[in-house]
Amino acid sequence: MEGLEVTELTFGFIKLTDMAPLAIAYENGYFEDEGLFVTLEAQANWKVLLDRVIDGELDGAHMLAGQPLAATIGYGTEAHIVTPFSMDLNGNGITVSNEVWDMMRPNIPSMDDGRPVHPISAEALAPVVEQFQEEGRPFNMGMVFPVSTHNYELRYWLASGGIHPGYYSPDDVSGQIMADALLSVTPPPQMPATLEAGTIYGYCVGEPWNQQAVSMGIGVPVITDYEIWRNNPEKVFGITAEFAEENPVTTQAITRALIRAAMWLDENDNANREEAVDILSRSEYVGADRDVIAASMTGTFEYEAGDVREVPDFNVFFRYNATYPYYSDAVWYLTQMRRWGQIAESQPDDWYDDVARSVYRSDIYLEAARSLVDDGLASEADFPWDTDGYREPQSEFIDGLTFDGRQPNAYLETLEIGLKDGETVQGGEVVQ
Repeated sequence: MEGLEVTELTFGFIKLTDMAPLAIAYENGYFEDEGLFVTLEAQANWKVLLDRVIDGELDGAHMLAGQPLAATIGYGTEAHIVTPFSMDLNGNGITVSNEVWDMMRPNIPSMDDGRPVHPISAEALAPVVEQFQEEGRPFNMGMVFPVSTHNYELRYWLASGGIHPGYYSPDDVSGQIMADALLSVTPPPQMPATLEAGTIYGYCVGEPWNQQAVSMGIGVPVITDYEIWRNNPEKVFGITAEFAEENPVTTQAITRALIRAAMWLDENDNANREEAVDILSRSEYVGADRDVIAASMTGTFEYEAGDVREVPDFNVFFRYNATYPYYSDAVWYLTQMRRWGQIAESQPDDWYDDVARSVYRSDIYLEAARSLVDDGLASEADFPWDTDGYREPQSEFIDGLTFDGRQPNAYLETLEIGLKDGETVQGGEVVQ
């Protein structure tokens, strides 16, 4: 691409399979096609990754969908981060230890062949949590970051089964206020070892770290996020607003390369996934065993050892407009921040819309998409040109509720557990 403001770039990522668009854009030469010379660097954890983007040590990164939003509204480190590209849909799971699984299993109905019926409700876990409480044992679970998809998905699943995952407040950011299950942060690659050590009894994480627990024989994935919220948005590519403003042509070039990578990952009914698994299994990327990555990346998912089921959309990178940064996706994450007290006070609906538009830069995305179509590298039909940025109301949640991004406050009122309009958390309790 002509007119690039900067050509040498360093991008960060965490060792998860959904960093794939970055790896493929590099390995297939899509960055080079744009005149970009990119270095990809694995980061220790999500906080380090975000801080390095803010400080300018990284030019951009594979990010949790909640990170640009939280940074922009000042929850945690404050900085205006934007995303012109959504990296994928789905891709996470919730795993419990063998001990907990054995305690849950009698509460789960079976199919004719003896395997458990899926999806598994957290109602099956509730008696286990109660037993732990009666024995004076805290029921500890891991998630990867306070504003991670995994935190909100785990909380959503627990709450849908009547298990309170706890609140945050300005004075207590543990997220454990009034909690039945105690959630805390564990970096993704460390999840299996932390489970094996007995420090936690379950976790929510992206792949390949659920399948790793199966491979190690230490735990059982009980549900995927596809079953919690079908085709939920997952990671994004984040850059500072300053970078986007100062380097508009380079930002377009990055977005073009990432769109092409996502297209390659999903084209011809996932025909390229085996090759992608070979790439991702290398030490410079995810670095897990090839078979462990392939267990979910190629359209299947293994729950109990040997219980392999078809989940063709477990990882989605391009179809269903996966790469388009929908405002409604941003709004859902903001509602969860409000639901659990990370946004301490009620906000009007237009506040949610304003934040979403300031962070999710669909204008950059569509300009990049248009140029790919004009260059014959993509089809006109591949992109949602006429959208207003909001998906139609979505009801494919495990609890059957409907989310309409245009009405965030009405949606919050439908959630049985969680803060309602006018409520705040003070002194360890909810007050009006």
